[in-house]
Amino acid sequence: SCELDLGIQDVIDRCWKELKLIRIYTKRKGVEPDFTEALIVRSNSTIEDVCDRIHRTLKDTFKYALVWGASARHIPQRVGLGHLVADEDVVYIVSGWRA
Repeated sequence: SCELDLGIQDVIDRCWKELKLIRIYTKRKGVEPDFTEALIVRSNSTIEDVCDRIHRTLKDTFKYALVWGASARHIPQRVGLGHLVADEDVVYIVSGWRA
């Protein structure tokens, strides 16, 4: 019931840990990242995995990504497809795609 503290948050936290899931936030040019919309990927995921979650052909036109967060050595860090992302990183992807 809503009145009892059944430890639901503990269960949710345990599921995230056991499934090894992390949250990645994306950023668009000129706009602040939306921290209510996370991209869910497995831990030990790379920028290439993030590209695949956004669109399967994004990595074909990928140029580089800018990363803010725990996986970045400096803010922002310019990275390639092999960069490992961390929980709650913010990623801005630059590609050569033209409409």
